[in-house]
Amino acid sequence: MQAWQVHRNGEPGEVMRLDAIEPPTPGDGQVLLKVRAANVNFPDALMCRGQYQVRPPLPFTPGVEICGETEDGRRVLATPALPHGGFAEYAVADAAALLPAPDALDDAEAAALHIGYQTGWFGLHRRAGLEAGETLLVHAAAGGVGSAAVQLGKAAGARVIGVVGGGAKAAVARELGCDVVIDRRTEDVIAAVKEATGGRGADVVYDPVGGEAYAQSAKVVAFEGRIVVVGFASGSIPSPALNHALVKNYSILGLHWGLYNTKDPKLVRHCHERLTELAAQGAVKPLVSERVPLSGAAAAVQRVADGVTTGRVAVLPPGDQEGLTEGGAA
Repeated sequence: MQAWQVHRNGEPGEVMRLDAIEPPTPGDGQVLLKVRAANVNFPDALMCRGQYQVRPPLPFTPGVEICGETEDGRRVLATPALPHGGFAEYAVADAAALLPAPDALDDAEAAALHIGYQTGWFGLHRRAGLEAGETLLVHAAAGGVGSAAVQLGKAAGARVIGVVGGGAKAAVARELGCDVVIDRRTEDVIAAVKEATGGRGADVVYDPVGGEAYAQSAKVVAFEGRIVVVGFASGSIPSPALNHALVKNYSILGLHWGLYNTKDPKLVRHCHERLTELAAQGAVKPLVSERVPLSGAAAAVQRVADGVTTGRVAVLPPGDQEGLTEGGAA
């Protein structure tokens, strides 16, 4: 089979290599899956660089989120068991963690309903307790993680403010349903949020960026507000001033979605059932901005690493080429 492999750490476009290898052999409790679609996530780039908390042995195949097909023909969602990731024709995954792919979504959309939307659901509902009528501020609102949070916030009845970088991403954020869109490249984020909220600030801030975005969050979070720390796409990990949290009376909430798979897997399944319902109702629909062939995976991971994409980029192995984005090949 064909599979992208990383033989040394570095930038994805430089270290990912398309190889012909034998299909992986499932271990105890694992299943072999034919990959129908694999979505690119920022952790894929971090793993290529050797900067992710999970460091699979070299060589490994990246790709942490797939819609796959079992031997009996069922469409399922899975997080492949590394080092046999999803940017390949076949992957392996833990049988107990497989989730049924929603009928309302195609393969690429279904794969995208997994990590980003699970993270959004746990962050907004389990951790922050978002309520209808509250104001939600989402950083990187046009990205894969941010776009999921925007849709979930709207589905929960919140007023959503999206922060993006650039006019094209601002247009995407508006299409996603943001009530207010702030372009950080041309606007003062802090002033714009305060103006949009009458000086009160945001009840919940969803931050997958870190760095300057977190500093802005601390200045615009409302009384008894909640800042959900999801990741550090900026590459800069902030050091919160706890005296500021005390004086202003807000909460800083960490979210590591992967822990729920081991600490409370029943919650993951409950979340998936809820997401499936929302997808069937049309309340959420993952934004898949590009569909590229397997040969385009390395370039796609590099584009996500460089922060130039919107929504999700899906990699479609041979045999599942329908709907490829024109010019999406490497």
